[in-house]
Amino acid sequence: MPGAGEDGARAGRSSNAGREAVGGGLYDRRMSTPSDLRPLHRTAVTISVDIVSRVRADDLDRPTPCGDWTLRDLLAHMTVQHLGFAAAARGHGGDPGLWDANPDEPDPVGAYATAAADVLDAFAADDVLTAELELPEFAPVTRYPGAQAIGFHFIDYVAHGWDVAATLGVPYEIPDDVAAAVLPLALQVPNGAGRGAPGAAFAAAIESGDGSSDLDRFLLWLGRDPAWRP
Repeated sequence: MPGAGEDGARAGRSSNAGREAVGGGLYDRRMSTPSDLRPLHRTAVTISVDIVSRVRADDLDRPTPCGDWTLRDLLAHMTVQHLGFAAAARGHGGDPGLWDANPDEPDPVGAYATAAADVLDAFAADDVLTAELELPEFAPVTRYPGAQAIGFHFIDYVAHGWDVAATLGVPYEIPDDVAAAVLPLALQVPNGAGRGAPGAAFAAAIESGDGSSDLDRFLLWLGRDPAWRP
């Protein structure tokens, strides 16, 4: 999840970086989430898989919009978050070790595709929307209704899909209904004093101009500059 506010904690250095980033009230049980985002969520994750498939070995050390993270770090984070959410959807999310990223993965592109398929399969379960998912990185509150947890994941992977596309210098194109659905969720993420602090998930929101697209408003609210280039 870390974005432009990330101050240099690396994806594989320790699991604590991710926990600090997600904590601090960024996401909580008061956030309103539509009852079933799964079709739109699946589209966003599938688009991210397509973008990641374009990554080549010599791209892995590129800078990203996520502070000091390289693309290798970002992919490690994205992969382990899929695996952690998948485990949570199956009732096993409480093991902190499941959330430890591996930046030394020899095939980060393949590992990402496998992890994405895993989380989509886990989220397809009939009872996932009403199940309580345990997300230890979201301390102090660690249990969330499935529908809400999927909303958190949806925000992250629209953002991270753009992060990878921007890093590679390729277009990031998502359907209008995906952008329209994720924007109101993102706007519920508080723009508090913690934005941009060490370990923060997001930098301070950037003001959007008249006529900004839903995607640009989403990115700006999460502290990302749509014009960012490596």
